[in-house]
Amino acid sequence: MPKYATEAIRTLALVGHGGAGKTTLAEALLAKAGAITSIGSVERGTTVCDFDPLEKAFQHSLYSAIVNFSHHDTHIHLIDAPGVPDFMGQAISALPAVETAAIVINAQNGIEMITGRMMQWAQKRKLCRMIVVNKIDTENVNLPKLLADIQEAFGKECLPINLPARGASGVVDCFFNPSGESDFSSVADAHSALVDQVVEVDEKLMELYLEKGEVSPEELHAPFEKALREGHLVPVCFVSARNGAGVAELLDVIAKLLPNPTEGNSPPFLKGEGEAAAEIHADPDPGKHVLAHVFKVVIDPFVGKLGVFRVHQGTITRDTQLFVGDGRKPFKVGHLFMLKGKDHIEIESCVPGDIAAVAKVDEIEFDAVLHDSHDEDHIHLAPMEFPQPMHGVAIEPKRRGDEQRISDVLHKIQAEDPCFKVEHHAGTNETVVLGLGDLHMRAILEKMAKNFNVEVATKPPSIPYRETVTGKAEGHHRHKKQTGGAGQFGEVFLRIEPLARGAGFQFVDAVKGGTIPTQFIPAVEKGIEQVLTTGPLGGYPLQDVKVTVYDGKHHPVDSKEIAFVTAGRKAFLDAIGKARPIILEPIVNIEIVVPEMNMGDIAGDLSSKRGQVSGTNAVRPGVLAIKGQVPLSELNNYQARLKSVTGGQGSYTIELSHYAAVPPNVQQQLVAAHKPAHEEE
Repeated sequence: MPKYATEAIRTLALVGHGGAGKTTLAEALLAKAGAITSIGSVERGTTVCDFDPLEKAFQHSLYSAIVNFSHHDTHIHLIDAPGVPDFMGQAISALPAVETAAIVINAQNGIEMITGRMMQWAQKRKLCRMIVVNKIDTENVNLPKLLADIQEAFGKECLPINLPARGASGVVDCFFNPSGESDFSSVADAHSALVDQVVEVDEKLMELYLEKGEVSPEELHAPFEKALREGHLVPVCFVSARNGAGVAELLDVIAKLLPNPTEGNSPPFLKGEGEAAAEIHADPDPGKHVLAHVFKVVIDPFVGKLGVFRVHQGTITRDTQLFVGDGRKPFKVGHLFMLKGKDHIEIESCVPGDIAAVAKVDEIEFDAVLHDSHDEDHIHLAPMEFPQPMHGVAIEPKRRGDEQRISDVLHKIQAEDPCFKVEHHAGTNETVVLGLGDLHMRAILEKMAKNFNVEVATKPPSIPYRETVTGKAEGHHRHKKQTGGAGQFGEVFLRIEPLARGAGFQFVDAVKGGTIPTQFIPAVEKGIEQVLTTGPLGGYPLQDVKVTVYDGKHHPVDSKEIAFVTAGRKAFLDAIGKARPIILEPIVNIEIVVPEMNMGDIAGDLSSKRGQVSGTNAVRPGVLAIKGQVPLSELNNYQARLKSVTGGQGSYTIELSHYAAVPPNVQQQLVAAHKPAHEEE
């Protein structure tokens, strides 16, 4: 591959709601740049980015795909991210790999649910943002109104950098070109608005502009990048990936106006752990120590593990020795690849700004930092906020003896997907897989069957209830056992108190005078933690409680670890019984997108499920989004109910909001159901 400097690199992610045409737009950009000979079709399964068999079957992007190509003297790394809400984890994880997030909007549907979310996520990561309005040649679209809607939703800083022209068969530039004819609005006015917005970030340039009345595009380059970095400008581009309108112009915008890795906002790395961690910034200098971030992991049954990373500092070549995170043992880069969809193109080196991959390195994990010196130990990227997986399915093997294989496969899938979670519920002996929605779960189960030849039976999972206490109490237990010879002895006094929701568990050692020797304190904590996994009311995990061990007794001969494990566990149970224990249930935020005519039925149905509607907003003409909160236990088989009411036109997403006390009658039922198992113990 040709050599190029970091300044010649552009990185961007195409993000936005499903159906906006991101994959087709990626095809159009590849074709226009000469990287492919013809544009593939999502419907026929012939695109570069949707190459996975499941993506072809679903006709939706399920995973982020990376391509790279050159345009004039610029090398472009482009990530095509999924837009279906169930696969948002793949889109969010792509953001730290790029300087610019290009939020793609379907001109026909306008601003949709994921449009706003991606704008917010990109803004939180301090990425430069641009909006690409696709499908401008669709019949009966109101582009002037859509532009007004964009500015109302996301701010007046969203300004068109080009405008549709010649009946949406082309576009006219508004940045370099102060005049021209467009289908709507005025090119001259759009040009003036852009220049006015850009010069606001540079006082000297603003004075020059006010004095001369015009500034050259060359003088605007630095303030343009600054306006993008600060979110003071969000360019809006118009394009039709289908008829090619604006595709060449979009390539020029990417090459000429988007930031290179030395101009964008450096991602927030942290050095150290917890509150002591200090923020540091990578320097996109190819001569410094290596710093790269793994934003994607793929585990293929045939190829093995592939770690995809973005280089933020230094140069990686074949034979470079790299450490993974805080690992003490380096691995040697045997083969270095750039990705073009499913194709792995071997390269000699990669510099800051490059997106590359290494294969068959078992130590590599999602979100790991790669580096070549122990000076960079304890460096990690500031955590990304992913939606909490709440859509669960309980699974069990169809074939006897498959338990270990299923566990291995689930571990591999979990390594790839930041929004896929596996839990084993000890109380019900269930293995539960959790994702972001019904489509997410279907794709996971099909992947297990087709890629790994593992089939499972499914059923609705038990609800992940939790237990906690609402009052303060003290507990005590003396464990004494004599069986001839040395016995067992341990005595523990402790107090418990509730913590705020979501605070977890705190253990405090307040023992004075050695009444419980230091070596037995971990045994007491171990006994307490045994109760945390299976609470006394319904057998659910206990949370949001503080335990302070303040006194006890020991015997110089008979005290053993097992004695203090038992004493700690039973003292904790004694205290819980006095501290008004309750069962908590997960409450989820729900957003339901339905035809306007079904709004009343859905809102009423939500209320009947102990839910509350917090608001509605128009997604597009005739379609509403209903937002609210509802207990997760009330949503069993909700997809079927929604399909029935809306004739298959409704969809919903959920995310965990908080845990709240269940109603008394529900708690009685849950406690009663647990009694037989509890009595057997």
